[in-house]
Amino acid sequence: MIKEKNGTKLSLSSQIKIVSKSIREYKKPSILAPIFVMMEVVLEVLIPWIMTLLLAKINEISTSGSGNLLLEIVKYGLLLILVATLSLFFGILSGKFCAKAGSGFAKNLRKDLFYKIQDFSFSNIDKFSSSSLVTRMTTDVTNVEMAYMMLIRVAIRAPFMLISALIMAFLINSTMALIFLVTIPILGFGLGFVIYRALPFFKKIFPKYDALNESVEENIRGMRVVKSYVREDYEMQKFNVASSNVKNDFTKAEKIVAFNTPLMNFTVYLALILIFGIGSVLIVKNNEAVLKITELQSFMTYSFQILMSLMMFSMIMVMLIISIEGIKRISEVLTEESSIVSPANAVTEVKNGEIEFNNVSFKYSKNAEKFALDNINLKINSGETVGIIGATGSSKTTLVQLIPRLYDTTDGEVKVSGVNVKEYDLNTLRNDVAMVLQKNVLFSGTVRENMKWGNPNATDEEIQQALLSSQIGNVSLDKVIEQGGVNVSGGQKQRLCIARALLKKPKILILDDSTSAVDTKTDSLIRKAFKNYLPLTTKIIIAQRIASVSESDKIIIMDHGTITAIGTHEELMKTNEIYQELYYSQNKEAEKENM
Repeated sequence: MIKEKNGTKLSLSSQIKIVSKSIREYKKPSILAPIFVMMEVVLEVLIPWIMTLLLAKINEISTSGSGNLLLEIVKYGLLLILVATLSLFFGILSGKFCAKAGSGFAKNLRKDLFYKIQDFSFSNIDKFSSSSLVTRMTTDVTNVEMAYMMLIRVAIRAPFMLISALIMAFLINSTMALIFLVTIPILGFGLGFVIYRALPFFKKIFPKYDALNESVEENIRGMRVVKSYVREDYEMQKFNVASSNVKNDFTKAEKIVAFNTPLMNFTVYLALILIFGIGSVLIVKNNEAVLKITELQSFMTYSFQILMSLMMFSMIMVMLIISIEGIKRISEVLTEESSIVSPANAVTEVKNGEIEFNNVSFKYSKNAEKFALDNINLKINSGETVGIIGATGSSKTTLVQLIPRLYDTTDGEVKVSGVNVKEYDLNTLRNDVAMVLQKNVLFSGTVRENMKWGNPNATDEEIQQALLSSQIGNVSLDKVIEQGGVNVSGGQKQRLCIARALLKKPKILILDDSTSAVDTKTDSLIRKAFKNYLPLTTKIIIAQRIASVSESDKIIIMDHGTITAIGTHEELMKTNEIYQELYYSQNKEAEKENM
């Protein structure tokens, strides 16, 4: 169950209410669809009644020998054609508005989910996982869409047909109509049993869908690694396990749901036996005084309509069983509040690139045993170039992610331009803090379109200048980047991402090991270009190579989430053993050549 802000659990009705807010501009077709369905049903129910009147009139004329039989047949025939045509017309309209309402609702639902996810912090996304969010926006939304379309059409048609047909059946013969009081409870009990037994299995299926999508997502993203290590068989086995888990639960659920069909057949045949048996007795014994043959024929039609409506109910129940879990999962996303939001009366200007960490500690989860960062104190002046080095897992990336509030501190505070980052408007802060992350991401589209992520209003000349500064070389702005940037090399991808960040002209530029795929000469040229392109910007360079940070105004050495030393290259070479060891190990060959 989903929890509200006050900690209480949300009921299914509350979850439905949350999801139904996405109907919005499709309320009109959502109302018109059931109206036209009801009109269609009324006309369908009238057809057997008109047929009864026609047969009675034919019988009357044949018995008495008076009256124009052909005229009566034409008159009732035209009436039947008119009613059937109107029924068809209203059925088409109900289908049209139902499709419009259902697809529109699904469109809004996906839009609301996507927009909600855009506001999530990293911790919110970590909570759900990307594969689960994809499943909720695709499979879950599709199931809810199908259920909604059935609700506004079939779920209206079924009860209205049931009630209308029952009324007509009672008008024809109330004694015979009592048969339905026996058959309907049998089917109702069976449907209740199906819902009770199948729902737990459907609840288990969707998390396994997430695992299946995660397996596919990881395999496709890491296809080069999979092939490099010849792990195709392992990945196929992993996929088969995830797929089998989904199949097994679906099979168990469908076995229970399949009980609907024999139960429906049993109910239909039981009703037919009772109708034929009791009807025949009433006709023969009472010489059609209690029930006429023509009435029995109409009664049979109404019995089929009643039983068909019950069958529709069973279809609705199956779809609702499947969609209930989807509604819950969608509601979880829509009710999730981002852990990082802009405050009221937020600061909307970042004056400069000064950064300060005051007693900062951080851990990714409240339940985590250890802090990823522990008691960090650091001052970076505006316009400085700062290098950060340290072993893998020393929390270098975690440190810089606190600056644009990708995560919030657990203890202490981070200040930018003398203001706590929690007091800034998020858009303002992040527009003035550009990050080139470890995992470089380019989007499908042209180079120009990718560059304009940094500045939507950038001219071609400005883009070319940024590309020149990032040492990308000659590249056409119309060159198409394929999904994930698979048609460019690792070094090109890094330099394109650097150029994109430069176009923002931020107050703070963070490069998180973003030149690891380029040679040392190109790396040096990029750093020199920074001084000319962004002279007043604070530049933070996370790197594994000493050469990438040696010219920095200060170098920070991190180890196990703490800062162990701060100084210039010359100072650290004199006082810090870790720095000395890194320097000599990386420059061993160069030292030998100079000797």
